[in-house]
Amino acid sequence: MRLKALRQNKGITQEQLADKIGVTNAAVSRYEQSATYPSVDVLIKLCKFFGVSSDYLLGLADEVEFRISPLKDSQIAVILGAITEFEKSNALENPAE
Repeated sequence: MRLKALRQNKGITQEQLADKIGVTNAAVSRYEQSATYPSVDVLIKLCKFFGVSSDYLLGLADEVEFRISPLKDSQIAVILGAITEFEKSNALENPAE
């Protein structure tokens, strides 16, 4: 599960995430360690909170959908440019893929 990376990217603690989705800090810790999995209701809350699909959160898909509607065209261009540069960099590091 990609929960820990999403949480860290958002700059919040396990406790803060637990408060947002209505579970205990220990539950978030167990989810991050894949020791247990959230209920469907909690999974939905996590997906909504992070703005990702359940497939992405569970590691079943690599694509992340971005909500670009609140962004300006110039901001979208910067993001797309960064993605392109990351793809080029990754291709150089892993030419066999």
